[in-house]
Amino acid sequence: MEIQNYKNHRKFVFGYHVVGLLGVLALIIGAVMNLLNTAPENLYSASLLVLVSVLLLLAFFFSRGFALKAQDRAIIAEEKFRYYLLTKNQLPSDLSARQIVGLRFASDEEFPALAEKAVKDAMSEDAIKKAIKNWKADYYRA
Repeated sequence: MEIQNYKNHRKFVFGYHVVGLLGVLALIIGAVMNLLNTAPENLYSASLLVLVSVLLLLAFFFSRGFALKAQDRAIIAEEKFRYYLLTKNQLPSDLSARQIVGLRFASDEEFPALAEKAVKDAMSEDAIKKAIKNWKADYYRA
């Protein structure tokens, strides 16, 4: 497995991001074309096919969003606990959820100082990730 760093830490699943999305988009296009070219007696079934394909597209995007939101909640809890173990203090409440998610890649040695710097400088998630010197990989992110 390749060592994770800033340049390769984003997860890309070809089957989901390409095949799945293209399949759903092809289904929507085909369903709309079918609806536009259908005979009046088949209008109901053709419109149901369009509805089902649009619902499938929504499910495609929401399923990804829900999984990431659940993972973000777990990451925030883990990082709050890690900060407490390292400093015996609570993680600064000024940190946003996105900043905390970015901090998860910081090593234990740089995590507390980087958290304080993120608050002080209002760093973005991306800026936090770029500031990490000793990257702590997260191979379980979906």
